[in-house]
Amino acid sequence: MRTFGAMVQGELLLLLAAHLVLTALPGVSASLYVASRGERRIPVLLAVLLVGSGAVAMVGFFAYYESHPLGQTWSILALFGPLLATVWLLLERRIPRRVLGGLATPLALWALGSAFLVFLGFLHGGTHSPLAVSLTRFSGPLPTDDDIPRFFAEWFYAHGHKGTPPEFPGNWLASDRPPLQVGYVLDQQPFHLNRDELNYQVLGVCLQQLWIVGLWALLVALPVGRVTKALTMITLLVSDLAIVNGFYVWPKLLAAAMLLAAAALVITALWDEVRGRLWGGALVAALCGLAMMGHGSSVYGILAIAAIAAFRGLPSWRWLGVAVLALIVVMAPWSAYQKWGDPPGNRLTKWYLGGDVGPDKKSVSEAIRDGYGEAGLGGTLHKKGQNFVAIFGGKAMATNLRESREAIGRGDFEGAVRPVRSIFFFNLVPSLGLLLLGPVAMAIGWRRRRPEDWKAAAVLLAIFAVGLVLWALIQFGGSTAQTVIHQGSYLLPALGLAGCAIGLRAVWPRFAIGWLALNAVLMLVIYVPAFEPVEGSAFTPANAVLALLALAAFAVVAFGRPPRAAHP
Repeated sequence: MRTFGAMVQGELLLLLAAHLVLTALPGVSASLYVASRGERRIPVLLAVLLVGSGAVAMVGFFAYYESHPLGQTWSILALFGPLLATVWLLLERRIPRRVLGGLATPLALWALGSAFLVFLGFLHGGTHSPLAVSLTRFSGPLPTDDDIPRFFAEWFYAHGHKGTPPEFPGNWLASDRPPLQVGYVLDQQPFHLNRDELNYQVLGVCLQQLWIVGLWALLVALPVGRVTKALTMITLLVSDLAIVNGFYVWPKLLAAAMLLAAAALVITALWDEVRGRLWGGALVAALCGLAMMGHGSSVYGILAIAAIAAFRGLPSWRWLGVAVLALIVVMAPWSAYQKWGDPPGNRLTKWYLGGDVGPDKKSVSEAIRDGYGEAGLGGTLHKKGQNFVAIFGGKAMATNLRESREAIGRGDFEGAVRPVRSIFFFNLVPSLGLLLLGPVAMAIGWRRRRPEDWKAAAVLLAIFAVGLVLWALIQFGGSTAQTVIHQGSYLLPALGLAGCAIGLRAVWPRFAIGWLALNAVLMLVIYVPAFEPVEGSAFTPANAVLALLALAAFAVVAFGRPPRAAHP
């Protein structure tokens, strides 16, 4: 039995290593190339890294769509080309060590964060049925949406463009969901080391945990202090956002990773230069386009970032032209597939903007016109009001809290935790939990603030607030399409969590360390238990040890070395 357990841990570690390397190599080579040409700013290099990785995945999708041999050829090139380029660029020694170290830190955090979540997810076993575990491990039971990319990747891998892909259960077409994660799965399909489901689950965790790279780029660009940055990274890693949506591998955190990197270029001091350089337009647009290819709800995050960018200073028309061109290059092929390859491909758009759950043959404009026409002015105002109610919790949250209190009175741990998990999964503002003390601290203690951290928190929370309002006003609303967290951009909760953590640290720096540690412990208490383990699974002590080691190593790397004291 002990030997079998060791085999499982070894298998997970091997899969993690393989998928981390395959995912990172294209982006690393692109980032190193740009660094070898003189770029030294870590946020810019990390943005290039994410664009390089995502672009290779998108090309991989269309290569397999064209033909299986072309796709396999691309998979091989996407491995060995970046590998040789990376080795060559490192041997040239044209990149300063501090730059290499600046890139190595977020990549190490990403690897450790992925390991933490994989072993936490399989803490109670279940590697024999990983997708079933993902549906119930941390919330739920959830729908099978996380399996959609795997389902269509298998089709395109075997058939390419020959024939129409089958519908996923629930009448979902291949064209209804953007293909970024499908592209990653296809690119790495020839290198799968074991059962498809476990490969897919581990790869999916690695992809969702790319938010670590994006958030690191943002925190470096803001900038915030070393301790504040580390505390913020750890807070996000053990949050419900990263734990639930990182193991339940629908591609929403992957999209947020791209937007976090875009925010690093747009909402920080880097914007003054980025908006004056044409490469800046291409890079920002590519990140936004890849976010849209991850999930269409990214548009809410993009609008929030754009609003702040417009306030801080508009770029030139030439810059905007380059940005539009880059956006077309990223998104036009998929739009063409939606229109002609597997039409109509607009189900989610009609649902979110017009309340038309479908599927049907209506256009987006028809769905919007019919939805608002049927609602009328009074109904529309009510729906928008309900959107804000959903964001702040409303009746559903009150019911969950009452159930949790009653369960505590009965000594029912599961009954107390389940409603809390539900609140964190659905309601944006309540999901911030103990971190809501951050904005309160900023309001009452602004006179004694640490200027850099306070400004960074204010910027992040301003985008959070702008995005919240835009989301509530644009989303159709009503019982079928309200503003629950998973129907919006995950950029918003990520910025909310980060802004609250930094804000608390800006005003009460020592207290913040204890408060954020308490929050981390409570989140682990909430999400370590498994209330619906799959048949044949059991608690695995070795996975608990590995998850704890990965979390500890993540903290060590995040804090890094303290700066040396200056000598007189």
